[in-house]
Amino acid sequence: MFLFSGRRRPHLSHALDDADLGRILKSLSEAPRPGGIGMTDLHIARMADLLRRTGADDWDRRAHRFAVLAEATAHSGAPNGWLAREPDSADAMLLYAWAELVRGVRSGGMRDARVAIGYCYRAADLCPTDPNPWVVVLGISRLERDRRSMPAIWREVLARDPQHREAHLQMLGHLSPEEGGSRMQVLEFVDVVRARTAADAPTAAVELTAAVDQHRSVLARGGVEALMARDFWSQPSMAGVLDEVAQRWPQPGFLRHARALADLNLLAYALVTAERRREAAQVFPLLEGRVTAWPWALRGDPVEAFLDAQTRSVR
Repeated sequence: MFLFSGRRRPHLSHALDDADLGRILKSLSEAPRPGGIGMTDLHIARMADLLRRTGADDWDRRAHRFAVLAEATAHSGAPNGWLAREPDSADAMLLYAWAELVRGVRSGGMRDARVAIGYCYRAADLCPTDPNPWVVVLGISRLERDRRSMPAIWREVLARDPQHREAHLQMLGHLSPEEGGSRMQVLEFVDVVRARTAADAPTAAVELTAAVDQHRSVLARGGVEALMARDFWSQPSMAGVLDEVAQRWPQPGFLRHARALADLNLLAYALVTAERRREAAQVFPLLEGRVTAWPWALRGDPVEAFLDAQTRSVR
């Protein structure tokens, strides 16, 4: 098709624009060579080296890499193997705990939340300025519905990184009506984040994420509310959110954080859903076919949903 001339066909991308991380993920999917080094040992060495080279205080990039590696290794022996080899490594502890959180999310509950949290606390002791161990504790507490602990953990994250993307998305989910919060709590949280967030910060997508999730919730309720959802994005407040980000985010170099392409996927999805296809057509080329599972999975298979939306927008 003409859409892919000189470009890769749309594909699910976990690494996004992180080429070094992408090479690690590729190696994880390769079968071990006969007579070669054990694949787990090779993975551990490569992951450890990647995380060491990330930068001691690049919390945003570290969070992206840890999250993706945890997803990729949650059902492998790599996190346990690394921890067994280097029991005093903060990175090994954090990957183990993050992988346990991923397993817990997939299965609906933690195998042993206490052990995972314990490794987070040990990692935090070894690197007191790193917010990521606290982010994992935040995620575990959310999964375990430990609402009393959330405010204190949230403060620990903010003290280390006030613009931590993953932490803000965890809190957004925690405050949602589906998890015992309310729509009012979500709106109040979004207002606070908006007031203290630069337009190009890693947390810039919190407001649009909340809007897309609200739209999903309205559709899921069915009935008259679902019928009214067609007017959702034309409401002044929602249209205003889209107007602002559609103007800024596609500008060259405007979004620079590790998951900028995930935010651009979100923008493309919202524009297509709002029937603003001409604007969406300006966003799709920036993605170069790199698809994120969320929010495209809300329309079915993420890659097929992306491809359909891109085709319709260009036409």
